[in-house]
Amino acid sequence: MIRFLFGHEDLVRTRFAISPLFDLTWSTEVLRDPARHSLHLPWAREARARLEGLDYAMLDVLATAGTGYVPDFIAPPPTSPLAELDEQIAQVRATPHERVALELGWRFKAESVPDAVRPLLDDPERGLAELTRIMAEYYERAIGPWWPQIRAALEADVLHRARRITAGGAIEVFEDLHPYVSWRDGALEIDRGPDLDVDLRGRGLLLMPAAFAWPEVFAMVDEPWQPSVIYTPRGVGMLWAPDEDDGDGDALAALLGRRRAAILAALGTPAATNDLAERFGASAAGVNEHLGILRRAGLVRAARDGRRVLYERTEIGDALLRGS
Repeated sequence: MIRFLFGHEDLVRTRFAISPLFDLTWSTEVLRDPARHSLHLPWAREARARLEGLDYAMLDVLATAGTGYVPDFIAPPPTSPLAELDEQIAQVRATPHERVALELGWRFKAESVPDAVRPLLDDPERGLAELTRIMAEYYERAIGPWWPQIRAALEADVLHRARRITAGGAIEVFEDLHPYVSWRDGALEIDRGPDLDVDLRGRGLLLMPAAFAWPEVFAMVDEPWQPSVIYTPRGVGMLWAPDEDDGDGDALAALLGRRRAAILAALGTPAATNDLAERFGASAAGVNEHLGILRRAGLVRAARDGRRVLYERTEIGDALLRGS
């Protein structure tokens, strides 16, 4: 059992972040063992086809938890709340070579280092360049096309938990994080991994939702990395569900207009204007105009999340969609 020991400052400094690199890393496990990650089968079928011809063995070997440990340097904790892929890949590329060797030693302590990752030891500069090239292309093929909807689900979870902090305090956040996670006597306990106490010492805890973490929860405990918990976000079960207007949406489209009906159906999880524009291949200005009409009609509402505005359906919007 891993126990994160909190002081008062640690509760205040606990924060959320979203990391495309974490979802990229753990998605390889879905492709490796799709039966165990059946929730993501619709994604796996399409992603496997899109990845044909790409040799990503280096990433795949590193992300396989053979000894129960995956090197942290391949998905370091982000430095900003909503990390961009480019900045995270730059973090990986800048990993000190001695850190790479140390973590590879932990990962392959009971076996010889596979040929696919030998460049990271024999020529770390070249090895890190190759690893980050593979990551970028893997993302482009297998994560990028779905990232707007994945990110919307992650942001919705963060927004939900931020509201719980406002309503009941920081400890409320941990209440339904994961069945293996519980708060007890000033410590956050994770019922997995080695028996280890991690004193946060005023650093706080980083909480990161990751869609492809399902059904697990993960912890980062080794310095110099920020102590972190990676967990499954709420609503992940709906991530690959068909659009809600696939059936009898004609009546709703006739009432609202086809584009506004589609936007209303897409807001089962909160999304920003740009996310919706990207999803529908429309201009942000046009989507924003439709959102304004839906909002004035009481069908959607807006909530600010940092510098972004997220839209979600209201109860009236839900009822109208069900009725259609």
